[in-house]
Amino acid sequence: MALPDFFVVGAPKAGTTALHAALAKHPQVFMPRTKEPKFFLYGGSRPVPTRGPGDAHGTRESVWRRDRYEALFAEAPSGRLRGESTAFYLQDPAALRRIRAEIPEAKLIAVVRDPVDRAYSNWLHLWADGLEPIGDFVAAFEAEEERMAAGWGFFWHYRRLGLYGEQLTRALDLFRRDQVHVLRYRDLVDHPEATLNRICDFLGLDRAITPTVAPENTRRFVAPSLRTKAISPVIRGGARVGAHFPPGLWRKASIPLLQILQSGGGLRPDLAVADRRRLRAHFAEDIAVLEGITGDSYSDWLGDRGRGEFSARRGDRRSITS
Repeated sequence: MALPDFFVVGAPKAGTTALHAALAKHPQVFMPRTKEPKFFLYGGSRPVPTRGPGDAHGTRESVWRRDRYEALFAEAPSGRLRGESTAFYLQDPAALRRIRAEIPEAKLIAVVRDPVDRAYSNWLHLWADGLEPIGDFVAAFEAEEERMAAGWGFFWHYRRLGLYGEQLTRALDLFRRDQVHVLRYRDLVDHPEATLNRICDFLGLDRAITPTVAPENTRRFVAPSLRTKAISPVIRGGARVGAHFPPGLWRKASIPLLQILQSGGGLRPDLAVADRRRLRAHFAEDIAVLEGITGDSYSDWLGDRGRGEFSARRGDRRSITS
């Protein structure tokens, strides 16, 4: 069987796409061209469609059949470590149990990011794609429970995806501590060479990764306007209709609308201090759990300013990345 030796398990909007691309350059690693196959979310069963705007396309693109999943790794040269990246695995207990049952010695890489910044970037991604119907981040964040009850998919879980302490506690109930590597998003951005070298050491690889982590999966900030009011509902309506056709067809058809929607976008505005404090309260206890697990301090996440965006920290003021 061709199955992965290690997984990048999350978190979404914490640099996992950039990390996947960097690992794919290592001569001792094989990463399939398909990122986010999501196989272990479904356990070999056909996915049940979720109900958020655009969810149907992500579900239909999932590689849920075992033969197709194994085929992703069939071309891996002998002797290379096989890796897979699905950023939702960390927060899904069932997925972690399936990985443990299939590959008990698998190694997991988890990237953690200031949970308020992560949620903000998550909202921005969906808003800039015309899928998020609420143009105010805080209001969208606070709609999570209602959306979960309505069956919206994982990517709409702005709060739950940032509960790293809870997630890692579950992971460490299944895997030994030496099988789980936790790294900070800010280190991946600010100190890519040292961070990637630590990942190589964790995986037992030579330190041979090109020390560059390029922005991936980028979105420009789109301010609420008459344009968003006109175009975003059309995109969401197209996603509903397009759910009955191959996902690639809808994505191709939506490109002209997305270009209009995202034109003129720029750097996202900083969160108001009052809003950050309000949302930070949702994570304070979990951050303490994370500190206990890792032995590291995350006190900077409890401040009044965000940090860690590729664009701001790399000097590119034009776009926002994962």
